[in-house]
Amino acid sequence: MNTIDLTPLYRNSVGFDRLASLIDNALTTETKASTYPPYNIEVLDENSYTISLAVAGFAQDELDIQVEKGVLSVSGNKNQAQEERKYLHQGIPNRTFERKFNLADYVEVTGAELSNGLLNISLVKEIPDTMKPKKISISQNDNALEHHKEEKVINEKNKDKAA
Repeated sequence: MNTIDLTPLYRNSVGFDRLASLIDNALTTETKASTYPPYNIEVLDENSYTISLAVAGFAQDELDIQVEKGVLSVSGNKNQAQEERKYLHQGIPNRTFERKFNLADYVEVTGAELSNGLLNISLVKEIPDTMKPKKISISQNDNALEHHKEEKVINEKNKDKAA
């Protein structure tokens, strides 16, 4: 397995520790990751997203959504109390699943809705005012002006004495 050296990133940046752990996690994750259930990630606008998971056959009480330490976990547990059925063909999976999504900083889950076999999870990126760009005004040091005034007065006195 190849590793990526992130040393150049650390030379010119501060606070990208989480990015490094995400890259490391992505590289070490099992290559044959499950594709069940299928999902979409949709960008609605600059700060709004929706994750849609195809969860046909799951009832609302069989689904669980949790967010912990920047990771959104969606899991489904089928109730085993259902009667045994005999299928000629079973194309709709009835298996337990867990799907995880890493969330960027300041991305919050705002709601979830189960409709027509799709679980839609709404997310919003809310950057705090303290993190938004702000203009820094440059103030002028009044002492520098006073210093120049004092030099002029001293120079004028020296000229008067020399004359």
